[in-house]
Amino acid sequence: MKGTGRSALLAGALALVACAGRPPPAQWQSQQMRKNEITALWTQIRDWRREAGMGVDPSPTMVFAMSRQRAPHVERTCPAGHTVPATCGDICNLAEAICDNAESICSIAAELGDDPWATGKCDNAKASCKEAQQRCCDCSEQGR
Repeated sequence: MKGTGRSALLAGALALVACAGRPPPAQWQSQQMRKNEITALWTQIRDWRREAGMGVDPSPTMVFAMSRQRAPHVERTCPAGHTVPATCGDICNLAEAICDNAESICSIAAELGDDPWATGKCDNAKASCKEAQQRCCDCSEQGR
């Protein structure tokens, strides 16, 4: 009888532990998950750049120039009142998607604090946004 009581107690304890759920991930795991999000967004930007014939990465000079710019400011490349002609729709939609990803990357990088890798991906993404926006503006100017 004593063995049965212990078994029941052990089964109850295991059930209680199972119901309690998993503990939250450790800080390093959370940070790695956020870095994985950055990698996925950054990879998508590179794919879009390749699709647009831009080359997979912006120039190092452009990346450096963007290091002091905030993501929302980078998108303001075209003059005020800029209208997109139908012939530039694909280019400008792609630029908008790249800039959306750049903003997300930079937001995650800010959450990660002083992480040089994340900051570098943010700067790279901002440079891609700037280049893509410039292509949109140039196309729109030619389309007038």
